[in-house]
Amino acid sequence: MAMVVICGQPCSGKSIAAQCLSDALHAVDEKLTIRIIDESSFHLDRNQSYADMSAEKNLRGVLRSEVDRSLPKDNIVIVDSLNSIKGYRYELWCIARAAGIRYCVLFCDADESSCREWNKERIEKAEGSYNDKIFEDLIRRFEKPDRRNRWDCPLFELYPSKDGIEQSSAAIADAVSYLTKKVDSRTKSIKLLQPTVATQNVRVSEANSLYEMDRATQEVINAIMEAQSQALGGPTSGISLGQNLPTISFISVVFHCWWLLCIYTCESQNMHAMCQSDKIKIWFRLLIYF
Repeated sequence: MAMVVICGQPCSGKSIAAQCLSDALHAVDEKLTIRIIDESSFHLDRNQSYADMSAEKNLRGVLRSEVDRSLPKDNIVIVDSLNSIKGYRYELWCIARAAGIRYCVLFCDADESSCREWNKERIEKAEGSYNDKIFEDLIRRFEKPDRRNRWDCPLFELYPSKDGIEQSSAAIADAVSYLTKKVDSRTKSIKLLQPTVATQNVRVSEANSLYEMDRATQEVINAIMEAQSQALGGPTSGISLGQNLPTISFISVVFHCWWLLCIYTCESQNMHAMCQSDKIKIWFRLLIYF
């Protein structure tokens, strides 16, 4: 149904914002299925997950895979992580576009001094925190979202160091309205991402699809030949192809259906893999039988 990407510097109140957003959505509709995906969902330590680029890359891969698996049409997925790299936010946007759902970014815009202070308080309380080296590195590499980018739009901004984070915050209220508003032909403020050719799953044909088509075609041909032999060359009233299958009254209908089937099959993956001589054989059989 929707994906919400929580974005912000370390210790900027992202988890609080995610929980407030979830509570606000449930207040509007208790039947909504909401899932928050974060590092704690996989029992990952923050300092170990961001110790080096390899560990951080693995963390992003785990979160991205879980988001991809959690995106049926009736779910609202809240990605509660740093999401500090614009390239990673673009990857999440591509997942949402492939699923054809709503997408938005909730940005916790907190001052660096406030984030440092909150991180020290968490260290004193033995809560989830970052050591000084990792914290400064994440602050330095943070890429602020820009609403001019497709993957950062629509952008709802929270200011935790000034206004705090509450369920009634303006940005959370706007995000709830965007996520729950019904879409019709007159709605212009809500945008559902549409999958493109690059993001659509390729239809995979069965390995024996060509054999099955040829076998079914041969059965139809045998039925036609048998009906013609029984009619002694005269017109046939109907040709039965088997149980639960329609009766064919005219040979022209068979020809038309087989013609369309050949055209459709030629566009499939198996026909593209065939050599030109095999394609010619199929068309030659068509000319012989009809």
